[in-house]
Amino acid sequence: MNTSANQITQLYLFSFNRNKLWAFKQMGIGYNQLNGTPHLSFFRLLGTGGGAGFSLRPDFSTYAFLGVWKNAAAARRFKEEHPFIQDYFEKASSIRLLTLSNIKSQGMWGGQNPFLSPQDLSAGNKKVAIITRATLRWSRLLSFWRAVPKASKAIEDAKGVYFYKGIGEWPFIQQATISLWDSMENVLQFAYKSKDHATIVKKTHQKKWYTEDLFSRFYVEQDEQLKG
Repeated sequence: MNTSANQITQLYLFSFNRNKLWAFKQMGIGYNQLNGTPHLSFFRLLGTGGGAGFSLRPDFSTYAFLGVWKNAAAARRFKEEHPFIQDYFEKASSIRLLTLSNIKSQGMWGGQNPFLSPQDLSAGNKKVAIITRATLRWSRLLSFWRAVPKASKAIEDAKGVYFYKGIGEWPFIQQATISLWDSMENVLQFAYKSKDHATIVKKTHQKKWYTEDLFSRFYVEQDEQLKG
């Protein structure tokens, strides 16, 4: 039986100094290698935005793979044996792997919420990851992207955030973000006390930017530099 205690979410971040065309092509053909992978309940291949934050400009040197595993053993076998990830070990210049355990997830991603509901929240001093994802309305694209620089600035100035990156399945339309925080206290302070963040959340509801959205919190169990 799959439970939230067993579920493991992993985000691989791949950087390329060479083989950039190969990496770009994988965004389309990589799904063929991943379909049917045992105990992989949800996955996405993701491009990224330029710079450290969120941007309309794509970053053709950085890509991501998000996988939700039914257990840690399956995630480990994938890393050690699967042809898909072995190709990345050969061709990527650097590989960073975030292993995450779910705290709370609200909303939908492709018609489902892939992150099972909460585990025990007593996690000591673990760092926290936030993943957001949304499908934008075509009629609201201009309004949304006008607001992005302010959103990026708000998180850049937030206390306790040490990494943030725009990720997404399709440019302009299907957008996601990953951010890493020193503590849950820092996350809550940003969520509930930041005036800029509150303004952006208010606009989200007023302007109805999204046809679908998801917000998920995780504890960071491991943050590994596998290559580079």
